[in-house]
Amino acid sequence: MEYKVEELSPVKRKVTVEVGVEEVQAALSATVALYRKGADIKGFRKGKVPSSVIEAKFRKQIYGEATTDLINYHINEILGETKLSPLSRIDVDAKEMERDEKFSYSFSFEIAPAFDLPEYKGLEVEEEEVAVDPKQVDDVIERIRQNMAKTVIIKEERQVVSGDIAVIDFQAMQDGVDMEGIAANKFELPLGEGNSLPEFEDIVIGMTPGETVEKELTFPADFINDKLAGQTVTMKVTLHAIKERKLPEVDADFAELAGGYSSVQDLRDAIEKSYLSTRKQLVKGDAQKKLLDGIKAQVSFELPQSIVEEQIDKQIVELQGRLERQGKSLDSLGKTPAEMRAENRPMAEDVVKSSLVLLAIATAEGLTVDPQEVDMVLQKMAASTGQDFHSIKDYYEQHNLMIPLKDRVLADKAMDLIYENAKVTPVPPAAQDAQDA
Repeated sequence: MEYKVEELSPVKRKVTVEVGVEEVQAALSATVALYRKGADIKGFRKGKVPSSVIEAKFRKQIYGEATTDLINYHINEILGETKLSPLSRIDVDAKEMERDEKFSYSFSFEIAPAFDLPEYKGLEVEEEEVAVDPKQVDDVIERIRQNMAKTVIIKEERQVVSGDIAVIDFQAMQDGVDMEGIAANKFELPLGEGNSLPEFEDIVIGMTPGETVEKELTFPADFINDKLAGQTVTMKVTLHAIKERKLPEVDADFAELAGGYSSVQDLRDAIEKSYLSTRKQLVKGDAQKKLLDGIKAQVSFELPQSIVEEQIDKQIVELQGRLERQGKSLDSLGKTPAEMRAENRPMAEDVVKSSLVLLAIATAEGLTVDPQEVDMVLQKMAASTGQDFHSIKDYYEQHNLMIPLKDRVLADKAMDLIYENAKVTPVPPAAQDAQDA
C-alpha cells in the first residue's frame, strides 16, 4: 500500500491510496475464510465448503466487507504515521475491490488549523464585584411562595378574571363536528400567565361558573400544530369553578417546608449564599469571555467548515426547542433554511474559533483529560436531567460524542488556566433590574 497526502487548504487534507494486487487478493481471501468457517451449505460439511463456492454464494457481502475492512485498516495506519488528527468525519471516495486488479481510493477530512498563539498569560481584565440586594432575596422568597401556594375554590358568585384559575371543559368543533384531540374535562387553566393562547383566554375571561359559551377561535399562523395553524374553529367552553392561589405565610413553618430551615433568617441566608455563588460564576464567565475575545482578536486562521456547519445545526436545534416551548415552530420565523443558517453562521464561527484557540492553548500547556473527569461531567448531566448515568454514557459512546465531550472539558481547563494567570481587577457592579436579578 502506498499513499499520498494532499493539502487542499490549511485545514483540509486528502489522502490518495494505491493498493497492489497482492494485498487485494489477501484481503478478499481473508474475508472468504471467515465466511467459510461459519457457512452452512447443503451438500457440504460445515467448514469444508470450497472457497470458490463461498465466494460465489456470498460475493456481494464478502467484497463489500473486505473493501470496508481494508480501508479502515489503512486509515488507522496512515493517520498514525502522519500524526494527523481529523476534526471532522472522514469522507471516503471508493469503489469495490476486484480480484486480480489494483485498487485505489481516497479519503478526506479537516484538521485543526496551525497558527501562532499570542500571549495568553498575565492578561488584564476587569470583573464585577458581587453584592446581594435584600430585594433580590425577597423576590426569590416570593417565587417560593408561589410554588408552594395551594389552590382553593372561590365560593362567591362572580366572573372569572385574569389571575384566576379557571376549571373548564372545552371542545373544538368545525362545521358542527367535534375535532379529535382538542378537548379536555375539568382542565385547570391559569389565566394571565402566558401559558396558553391569549385568544383562548379571552373566551374564558368574563364567564361565571355553570355557564357554557361557544365562540370562534382562530389559531395563529405560526401555531406549533401545522394542522391548526391559521385555522378557525368553534370552541365550546363550560366553566365549572374558579380557583385562586392561597400563598403561605413567611414564617418558621414556611422555612421548614421550603428546605428544612429552622427559621426565616436561615432561609434568607441560604438564598443569599446561593445567589452569591451563582452570581460569582456569572461575572467570572463574563471576565473569561473578555479574556478569550482579546486572544481571538490577535489570531486569524481558516475555520474547518464541516465543524462550523455542525455548530450551525446545533444552534438551530436549540432555537427550535426554545420556539416549541413557546408553542411555535421554526416556520413562525418566516425565514428559509438558508436564511436561518446564514444568520447563525457568525455565532457558530465564533464558537468554533473559541474552541480551536482553547484547544491549541491546552496542547501548548500539555493539559490532559482523564476518563474519570469525563465521567464526572456525564454524572452531572445525569443528575440534572434525572437520567441514568450509564444510559447517557452509552449514548455518547454509540454516537461518537465522547471525543467532542473530552475536547470541551479540555477547553474548559485551558480557559481556567488563562483566568488563573490573569490580573483581575474588581470593579463596582453594574446596575441590575429585577428581571436580571
